[in-house]
Amino acid sequence: MNGRLLRAAVTAVALALPQVARAQVERLAGRLDDRTLSAVTAIVDSARTSGVPATPLINKALEGASKSASGDRIAAAVRALAGDLATARSALGGAATESELVAGAAALRAGAEPAFLARLRGTYPRESLVVPLAVTADLVARGVPADTATQTVLALMHEGVQDPDLVAFRQSVERDVALGAPAGGTAAALAGALVGPQSVPLGPPANASTRPRKP
Repeated sequence: MNGRLLRAAVTAVALALPQVARAQVERLAGRLDDRTLSAVTAIVDSARTSGVPATPLINKALEGASKSASGDRIAAAVRALAGDLATARSALGGAATESELVAGAAALRAGAEPAFLARLRGTYPRESLVVPLAVTADLVARGVPADTATQTVLALMHEGVQDPDLVAFRQSVERDVALGAPAGGTAAALAGALVGPQSVPLGPPANASTRPRKP
């Protein structure tokens, strides 16, 4: 694509975006070579038309540029994120916020299954899922097996544990793992201490779609 056509394509994408994202697209023009800019612009435009937010993709490209990553690596990273965001949107529904989609994509990259995201949304349709999804991703990043992390978060939410306590739980796991404790066992033990030693049922509670989590 020659320079004139490329600038026209970038402008067309930018004009279709909200003001903040538009400014970011325009920033890309000064940070990426023509070939990479063309690839990233095409990904952003395709994602936008399918309902995926553009801002996280643009931020990913800018992050790659700030790290002096190659054009191919930047485009691949943006494309992978677009795919994760699309999967998160499919699992969480079209009404999911941008923050939920970003947190959902992080959980998917960490190893959570789309069914986990869908289960959270189905059980808690009117609550923000940003913190539960982010905690899941962080637990896996600290070495907790993905299935243990997802089941633990589901169990804690089932018992009514609220967002601040989920964050505190994650911090406790991080602290103990940093001291040498095994990640999976630590998460299970701390979750048991938080909600009781009994086995916590992981199925959605009765009338879960209309009942808020316990205070």
